[in-house]
Amino acid sequence: MATLGTNFLTMADWAKRQDDDGKIAMIVDLLSQTNEWLEDMLWAEGNQTSGYKTTVRTGIPSGTWRRLYEGVLPTKSTTAQIVENCGNLEAYSTIDKDLADLNGNTAQFRLTEDQSFFEGLSQQFSSALAYSNSLATPAQIMGFTPRYNGLSGYSASANVINAGGTGSDNTSIWLVGWGPNSAFGIFPKGKIAGLQHRDLGEWIKTGSDGSQFQVYQSHFKWECGLCVRDWRYIVRICNIDVSLLTGSSTANLVNLLIQAINKVPTAPVGASAVQAATRPSGLVGPARFAIYCNRTVRTALEQQLVDKPGGLGGTQIFLRMQEWDGMPVLTFRGIPIRTVDSFTNAETLVA
Repeated sequence: MATLGTNFLTMADWAKRQDDDGKIAMIVDLLSQTNEWLEDMLWAEGNQTSGYKTTVRTGIPSGTWRRLYEGVLPTKSTTAQIVENCGNLEAYSTIDKDLADLNGNTAQFRLTEDQSFFEGLSQQFSSALAYSNSLATPAQIMGFTPRYNGLSGYSASANVINAGGTGSDNTSIWLVGWGPNSAFGIFPKGKIAGLQHRDLGEWIKTGSDGSQFQVYQSHFKWECGLCVRDWRYIVRICNIDVSLLTGSSTANLVNLLIQAINKVPTAPVGASAVQAATRPSGLVGPARFAIYCNRTVRTALEQQLVDKPGGLGGTQIFLRMQEWDGMPVLTFRGIPIRTVDSFTNAETLVA
């Protein structure tokens, strides 16, 4: 059952959003996150009503070493089809009309609540993009982690690098090549891309006791999914022990990143929103790459940069702090390193 104070705003909530002069207060969102891979992610309309069907080659033809007067055996390639499904992320904001109308700041008061839904659903999708498993929770999408969750036993295991952590305080670094033939976001055929917001206006709501009252209602909806057409363009560096990211026993993140880059089929080209402003062409080759990690790992990378002889772009030719469009950007071999707060420091050990 929905309860006041948990599912609906109360007078106490209203009072906390007022300045002393009676105007709606500017809210400092202490729960906001930075999930920059949502800015880099490419999107495509699905070719299915529920998602995207993709065809991949699973075998290539071979020839015959023919001797005189002997024949050539027929051969062919083989393919398989994979369907990537979208999830439906929805929410409603419901506010008692009399509460929203207090002081005559109805629209502004509702906006303070609606903004929190944009942030909340964005965080939820980013977390799902990282960790959601549609096999365990069919209503959700299939994220990156379940696809790259073993050091052996799967095709994609070839692109899972073990950083050596053994405890329960682990995290990951991801190298992702976004592109139409590698990885991209999807939305159902004939539907609208992105997080949608509709102001439903005034509605009559019926309480649990049968009583009725008027409310303002907003609807939020995001039909979204992830399609990985070519697993070779994504690399996971897993089992990074965050408790050992400082000191002499820390994992050599630079060497791990070198390994990751050399696992992808083609030389990576960076592709952040910042870089797009500097390099308008954006896409060189089949994919645009970015490196994603949380703040803990990013801090360790910056510390390793400074600790190197010469520091800050001196003799350190791989890990550098560059300036793109007037902004400082940490890069590795020219690939931007982007912050994703959705990555936890308590990932399950990958074996």
